[in-house]
Amino acid sequence: MNTTTGPEPEAGWTIREAGPEDWPGIWAILEPVIRAGETFTWDRDTAEDEARARWFKQAPGRTFVAVASDTGAILGTGELHANQGGGGSHVANAGYMVHPAQAGRGLARALCTYSLDAARDAGFRAMQFNAVVESNVRAVAAWKTMGFEVLATIPEAFNHPDLGYVGLHVMYRKL
Repeated sequence: MNTTTGPEPEAGWTIREAGPEDWPGIWAILEPVIRAGETFTWDRDTAEDEARARWFKQAPGRTFVAVASDTGAILGTGELHANQGGGGSHVANAGYMVHPAQAGRGLARALCTYSLDAARDAGFRAMQFNAVVESNVRAVAAWKTMGFEVLATIPEAFNHPDLGYVGLHVMYRKL
C-alpha cells in the first residue's frame, strides 16, 4: 500500500501513516472533539495518555494523519483496527477526526478512503462503524455516499450534551 496519498494535488493535503512525533498535532484535534462530547462515545474527561493509547492501537492497528502540503500541519487523523477478535477479525473498524477549521473540505471522506484502501490491503473483508451518532448528519451522509448503509439504529444510545438522548447507527459496507 502507498503510505502517502491525497485525493488531488490541489486539495492541499496528503495522508500518511502517523508516528509518535505527530501526537501533539493529533491531540490538538482529538481533545476538543472529545471534550465537546457530540460525536464520539468517549468520556468527555478522557485523559491525554488514555486517548493516545486508544488512538495509537498496537499492531495490526494503524493511525494516519492528513497533513497540509504547504506547512505540514496536521489537519485530520484516523485510526484503523479489527472490529472484533477471533472469528470477527476479518471486519475492520475505523474512526476519524478533523480539525473544526477544516470541516467541509472533504478531509473526512479522504481519511475514510485511505482507511478503506488500507483495510482492503490488510485482508479485511468489510468495514463496520459501531457508533455513528445519529445527529452527526454530515458524517452519516458522507458515509452513505461512500457505500455504507445503516444496519440498525440503537434508540437513545448516545447522550448528546445539547440534544439529549439520540440514536447510534451501526453502519457497514463490504470491501
